[in-house]
Parts: sequence; structure tokens; C-alpha cells
Amino acid sequence: MKFATLRNGIKMPLEGFGVFQVPDATQCEESVYTAIKTGYRLIDTAAAYMNEEAVGAAIRRAVGEGICTREELFITTKLWIQDYPEAKKAFNISLKKLGLEYIDLYLLHQPIGDYYSAWRALEDIYKEGRAKAIGVCNFYPERITDLCLHCEISPMVNQVECHPFFHQKQALESAKEFGVVLEAWGPFAEGGHGIFTHPVLTEIGAQYGKTPAQVALRFNIQRGVIVIPKSVHKERIEENFNVFDFTLSDADMKKIDALDMGHSEIIDHFSANTAKFLSSYKIHD
Repeated sequence: MKFATLRNGIKMPLEGFGVFQVPDATQCEESVYTAIKTGYRLIDTAAAYMNEEAVGAAIRRAVGEGICTREELFITTKLWIQDYPEAKKAFNISLKKLGLEYIDLYLLHQPIGDYYSAWRALEDIYKEGRAKAIGVCNFYPERITDLCLHCEISPMVNQVECHPFFHQKQALESAKEFGVVLEAWGPFAEGGHGIFTHPVLTEIGAQYGKTPAQVALRFNIQRGVIVIPKSVHKERIEENFNVFDFTLSDADMKKIDALDMGHSEIIDHFSANTAKFLSSYKIHD
């Protein structure tokens, strides 16, 4: 495994395992357990995913069996908009659900609502040592710039949609400017654009004996972008992890560069309707 070094010196794996849209507790626990057994050490969940308990159960199982220690794991969870006014209370609930004494990375899930007050709460949590690192999700260049210029502790990570069809070049430039590490959610474009059989990715992969999915992951990793692929299938979990034994050539990177559409086809964070939906979405009573 290779690592990105966060601004505070913390080492974060360049590849992790995501559990978005895996609400079934049994399936989620088994998937995370399989991922840890395979070698993943970064696990990414969120309060809004409704599966923190299952992730915690998998962690206890893996640690209990001696597959790894808690200290070897890098656990991420996120604060949902609804809980921004009571961020510290929500953090404690996530800790309890996960069964952990600390979180390795705690993120604001969306740049919606009073995220400045929520960020100040995360700064306190970080100062207390209960979160080893703090960051944000879905903060596009103008939002991450604004926050970095007007906070005490700048985000260490910005998790955004990022894949061969949406490179987030401006987000990557802004991240580098402020010493923020970019992390990709949806590294497979949520299955869009025929990514698993795409002719360009297939042709590139054939040179290395790799699948289009592995090429997609390697593309981001070579740009220093952390990836968190998701799967509930053992063979895919193992395949996705096998991306550190080859390097894409400059020519191959340019071929993938030509696939960039420059925008998302999954969610439009610049849309008023998106802001309304995210603001109204509740994860508890």
C-alpha cells in the first residue's frame, strides 16, 4: 500500500474501501471484513449511509481475529447537514455506533447550511485528539478556497466525485494550493459511461493485464488522488485492490485525459434543486 501524507503528517492510504449504498447490515459487515482481510486499511462510511454499526462490527471482527490492529486502520465517517448545529453530539453518536475511541478522518458531508459553525466544532474535535484529521466533501474550488481563507485549521482532505470522465482538474489545483489532499468518491462513475467495458480503458488495461476498473483506479492514484471503490463481491474487492503493481504511461494518461467531460452526470452541486434536496434530506427524526 502507498500513502498520501496529510498536512499534519498523518499517513492516509491511497486506496480505501467505500460503503455508500450498502445499508444491509450483514452485507456491509461482510464486505468490510473481506476488504480488511484483503489488505484495505482505509474504510470510508458516513452517518448518512446508515451503516456505521455494521462497519464497526467488521472492524471488531478483523481486529479480534488478529488480521490487523486498530492503529493500522484509517476510519473515515462524515457529519450530515441535519446535524451541523449539533456537530459534537453527532460525532459522539458516530463514535458509539462504530465502537471506536477516535476517528482517523471526520468530514463535513456537504457545503450546505451553516457549515462554518460545524467546521469550528470539527476544529475543536481535532484539537481534542478525537479525530486525527478533519476535512470536507463536495467542496468545489470556490467553496474550498473560501473555507481555507476564513478558518483556523484548513481542511486536510476534500472528498469529491472524481473518475476518468470527470477529472476535477480545478478542484485538484485548488487542493494543492491549500495543502489539501483530494479524495475520489465514485471512482467508477457509479457504473456510468460503460466504464467497466469502455474501449479506451479496455485497450489501455490490455497492455498491463488489467481490467478497465483497475485502470480507472490507477489513473487517480497516479495523480495523487485517493480512491475508495465499493463492491460487495469478494472477487471484485480483491481485483480493485490489485492496482499497485503497474504504472500507466504518459501516453495512456493522455488518452484518459481526453475522456474528461468537465462536469458531473451524477449530481449537479451548482443546482438550486440539489441544494434544496440536500437541505431537506433527514437521516433521523
